Amino acid sequence: MTGNDSRLLADLRDFLAPGRSDRLGVAVSGGSDSTALLCLLADLRGTGGPDLAAVTVDHGLRPEAAGEARSVAALCARLGVSHTICRWDGWDGTGNLPDQARRARQNLIAGWASGLGIGAVALAHTRDDQAETVLLRLARGSGVDGLSGMAPRRRALGIDWLRPLLQASREELRDVLVRRGVGWSEDPTNADDSYDRVKARKALAVLAPLGLDAAGLAGTAAHMARARAALDMATADLARSACRIEAGDVIIARPAFEAAPEEIRLRLLSHAVRWVTAAEYRPRFAPLSEALEAMGRGSRRTLAGAVLSAGPRAIRVTREYRAVAGLTAAPGAVWDRRWRILGPAPEGAEVRALGPVGLGMLENPRGSGLPHATLIASPALWSGARLVAAPVAGSGDSWHAEPVFDATSFIPAIFAH
Repeated sequence: MTGNDSRLLADLRDFLAPGRSDRLGVAVSGGSDSTALLCLLADLRGTGGPDLAAVTVDHGLRPEAAGEARSVAALCARLGVSHTICRWDGWDGTGNLPDQARRARQNLIAGWASGLGIGAVALAHTRDDQAETVLLRLARGSGVDGLSGMAPRRRALGIDWLRPLLQASREELRDVLVRRGVGWSEDPTNADDSYDRVKARKALAVLAPLGLDAAGLAGTAAHMARARAALDMATADLARSACRIEAGDVIIARPAFEAAPEEIRLRLLSHAVRWVTAAEYRPRFAPLSEALEAMGRGSRRTLAGAVLSAGPRAIRVTREYRAVAGLTAAPGAVWDRRWRILGPAPEGAEVRALGPVGLGMLENPRGSGLPHATLIASPALWSGARLVAAPVAGSGDSWHAEPVFDATSFIPAIFAH
């Protein structure tokens, strides 16, 4: 083993030490970075590291992909690592292919990991990937959060996503494979100039003489990540003092909110909208900034599937009825990614929004004391056109509306990047 391999292994061991588990998942595409990560983790396993299980996602977009997945399976067999191939057949030829493929890959890997009881999956993003990410976000005018790049650890879809190689270069990892005589696959899209990431990679080569190289931009990401952590802490402090949760809504006390710096107010408002809507991404900055100004005037706005209403003493962030009006779910299943209705549902019943029609069916529509916007966007149990229960509104003693995200998750979610 060379000194470089020993250093990479030591870095991996240090990275994995916090919250160490007995078994780790690793996503392996067959490219050089993920193949090197697999080999290094297999070495680490031999010196007391976690047991491994590998997964490869075949997106079904290139005829070579199936063969590449089989090559990964063969390498895993030689290393004594269990391996699974997941196939995606979901692209219909429309929309943003890279984004759809990324989402599908994450969902497939998360489902695979969950099925095996694996709580964490390692990804092979490198310092070069981090630099490309920062450059692309810089081009889009991103602020501190965007320029902090990819997080070393992130929780999403019920598992922890780990990036233990963000300090390693792509060249270092290829050297690992060359010394071992291990081959890898080259994805032709990595040379396709129609992809922004390929353009960024080539731009970095041109910008390197100015000091805008992978190491420099990765360093910038680390500085921004520290700044982001401090801003998150300040946002959480404001949330503790100014926020409470009611019926799935976020209520923010205006005096404390308006005394905070603008950046912290923007962050808290953005987080409240994202939490209420269970959205993957935050609202865009321009409409978020406009909504913040409207709240200062005591106005009402819709933003990214939420309704923001500013009263004399509080701002209320509520789910927007129009965003849920067409959603249905079976009783007991998750509705709107936020609620479950539990109880003795009649055959054929389904969960839908209460809506204005359902609200009009209640014996005492104002009995709950909740605002109109909150009630009409709340989950209700329907049997055809008959309203069976509206638990949030206090109708239906045998049924209970259980939030997927309760009040205890609001502040921790600020730190989940």
